Amino acid sequence: MKDSSMETGSHDVASFAKENAAYYEREFARIQGKTGFSWSWNWPAAVFGPIWGAARGVWGFFWIFLMVELFALVQIGRGLWGELGADQLARHERLLANIAKRESQAADLAAAGDAAGAEAKLKIANNLKGAADKALQAANDAASETVFILISGLVLLALVKLAEGFYANYAYEAQYLRWRATQNEQSGLKRSGVVFGLIGIMAIWPLTLIRFTVAKPDDMVANLTGGILGDRIPITEFPVGREYFAYLSKKGDAGFDWLANNFGDVFDGVTAAIRWVLDGLEVLLIQTPWPVVMFVTVVMALRLAGPRVAIFTAASLAYLAFMGLWELAMITVALIGAGAFLCVVIGIPLGIWFGKSKRAYAFAEPVLDFMQTMPAFVYLIPIIAFFGTGKPPGVLATLVFAMPPVIRLTALGMRGVPETTKEAAIAFGCSKRQLLFNVELPLALPSIMTGINQTILMSLSMVVIASLIGAEGLGALILEALQYAAKGQGLLGGLAILFCAMVIDRIAQGMYRRKVGGGS
Repeated sequence: MKDSSMETGSHDVASFAKENAAYYEREFARIQGKTGFSWSWNWPAAVFGPIWGAARGVWGFFWIFLMVELFALVQIGRGLWGELGADQLARHERLLANIAKRESQAADLAAAGDAAGAEAKLKIANNLKGAADKALQAANDAASETVFILISGLVLLALVKLAEGFYANYAYEAQYLRWRATQNEQSGLKRSGVVFGLIGIMAIWPLTLIRFTVAKPDDMVANLTGGILGDRIPITEFPVGREYFAYLSKKGDAGFDWLANNFGDVFDGVTAAIRWVLDGLEVLLIQTPWPVVMFVTVVMALRLAGPRVAIFTAASLAYLAFMGLWELAMITVALIGAGAFLCVVIGIPLGIWFGKSKRAYAFAEPVLDFMQTMPAFVYLIPIIAFFGTGKPPGVLATLVFAMPPVIRLTALGMRGVPETTKEAAIAFGCSKRQLLFNVELPLALPSIMTGINQTILMSLSMVVIASLIGAEGLGALILEALQYAAKGQGLLGGLAILFCAMVIDRIAQGMYRRKVGGGS
């Protein structure tokens, strides 16, 4: 059985390697027959490096050693023709020209009888001579490193070649195992791989070597390409001019102005609705005596999340009250509450829809990616253009920034409901509404609660940013501390935001855990 297995394996290696099959059969057997490191050397890989990887389809080997060899070649190029210290020599020459100019001015002033002016010019010239001497010394020091850089590059290249030779068979043997399992990997040598590898090397190595080893790379590339590269298309800077950016910026301004002028009533209506909600929350949280609000909150924490959360809630609210931050904290809680409430009310239905419809989620996913990856400050630009400044725009900025987590995690929870469970519920006569509310949502609830938790925390992270457009509360306190470098004020305000976040999160999560655990 062992001999038959070895024969089958040898046949597989021959079918896989094709060219030079006997060598790879022997080397793969050596690698597979030893648990530790096995000394296996591949001359073609050591000599041709990345080209060998491209020919054999070992693209990880190709890209890794393409970059490592390039680094070694850059060091060699710097040592051979790098013109080290050229910038310092140019500075030395500029300083000498400036010195000559100052001395000429001093001579003219002395001839005109202005001894004080001449002395001042000579003093400047003497100072410049010191700077010129330092520049010349720096240029000489850089030039003296040429031999060391060249030797280090040659040593590095030799080490890279050794690494290529010893690592090649291991990489190729791993590819053989993947090929044997899936038959999807490349087998044998491919001319197309060699061509692609050469194209990759020619596209990367020459320009990079010139850029890092030549004093004026654009001039050299322009001479080599007749001005196409280096002149018309510089390699040391991005070739597209600022005129395209300016043109598109003007078009963007015009588009925002058109929307604001033609749909101003819609934007005003949205702002008024959010302001109505905020005013109601602020009346409830600020106008009500703070001991009453504190007592109700602590009791709610006790009933929903347990005594430990209630004690923490009481301590946090006491900190806000006795630090004089109660009103600012309640404004912040109102902003967070309004933003998080809208995120949950809008996000959970969207998440349910996306969890049930792959096509809808495919369209929505790029939008959610945009909402999560776009810097939060960018949201403020269109929000100011359409809704102005103040608290309602701050809530809208929070809405855009904090809604994606609850949508994504609700959709994830809905997709995670087992199909067998849904089929069984339908078989017992569940309607679509019963299936959603009695089966799918309860099973997806852990994921939905995680999304709500993330939305609340992300809403809090927008507090300081929203203060830039007039949203009040603890964010404005932090912004003021940043402006005046008030370290103590910033720390105390940050702790207040932290306590608000932790109280809201602990109550919400404790309520869910008690419900799942069967507590009351």
